[in-house]
Amino acid sequence: MVFSNKSLQFITALLVACLPIVTSANPVNDSVATTVETTHEKVAHDAENAHGESNEPKDIKTEISEFINHHLMDSYDFNIMGYKDDSGEQHHVGFPLPVILLDNGLHIFSSSKFHNEHETAEVDGNFYKLHHGKIYKVDSADGALTLDDKHHATNTKPLDFSITKNVFMIFVVALIMFFLFRGLAKSYGKNNSIATGAGRFFEPIVLYVRDEIAIPNIGEKHYKKYMSYLLTIFFFIWFLNIFGLTPLGINVTGNIAITACLALITYLITTFTAKKDYWGHIFWMPGVPTPMKFILMPIELLGTIIKPFSLMIRLYANIVAGHIVLMSLIGLMFIFKNWLGSSLSFLLSFAISLIEILVALLQAYIFTMLSALYFGSAVEEHHHDEAHEGHH
Repeated sequence: MVFSNKSLQFITALLVACLPIVTSANPVNDSVATTVETTHEKVAHDAENAHGESNEPKDIKTEISEFINHHLMDSYDFNIMGYKDDSGEQHHVGFPLPVILLDNGLHIFSSSKFHNEHETAEVDGNFYKLHHGKIYKVDSADGALTLDDKHHATNTKPLDFSITKNVFMIFVVALIMFFLFRGLAKSYGKNNSIATGAGRFFEPIVLYVRDEIAIPNIGEKHYKKYMSYLLTIFFFIWFLNIFGLTPLGINVTGNIAITACLALITYLITTFTAKKDYWGHIFWMPGVPTPMKFILMPIELLGTIIKPFSLMIRLYANIVAGHIVLMSLIGLMFIFKNWLGSSLSFLLSFAISLIEILVALLQAYIFTMLSALYFGSAVEEHHHDEAHEGHH
């Protein structure tokens, strides 16, 4: 894979264009002003409810660590911000999401039934409790969860098809992409193939994906059938990464289940559109002594699985690492508690935020580029016979 000067110029120009929109964003789930105070109370309360024992006050480093872990997790409600009133009572601003369970029938109810991990939700005669972000079934309204030595619940887990925060954001991004590119397509028809409105910004990006990613890696002959997927995956990952930099506490592409599904789709498209030459080079590599073919065959076959696995890990690890670094730097402000240390932490957080804007685009670019590279290898045509005759 070669990054041309044109590619780097495009990424740089796009970064500059995006800076005014997102530079003021930070990735904290709740408002920064109440982060430490609310985290201490929430973590202590949740731990007490989950394990049935009172917790001693924790040091601030532990609180920050547990708050970061809480931020990275998915949730059954969309919490926008939190604040304390004059009496010191904590309030959360957000909205519940639908919980969909398959447990001796279909059960659909609002996540508002789970006020916290201590309370039990009763639905159609069944009782459910939350434990570390998962739903478990209990015997009664006063029933308790059974925990093993590692504090993992051993109760039955119903099949969960709930619309969680991550799923909700996937739907939001899907709608944004649908209306955005539907409008772009309509503007072509109305204005003699000239984009209008927001389409003027996104048209060069679409052409870039075609001319600099799809055609060089797949070829003029076959690239068109992959364009719809490449454009979808590029904008899907990019938009979700940008949403992840906002104060809404969204971590979709930092969820390994999401990145695994994206990588699986790339793997399936590569596998089911591959030509016989692709499989010939895997199972019976030409130009190699026969004994070596038996050795190379399992290695090449394993390589077809390692490629999408690397796609999954690369996207997941980069996004999660960015969230952890940013929130850790913000947490340092509350550890230093002085103007010098807190100011340095703020400046570092700001600098990392700017880098994360580039990473958000770069990860979408790399995932799309590598997918196109795999598609190109799957449809590449080899002419071994002609090459062999030309050699002689």
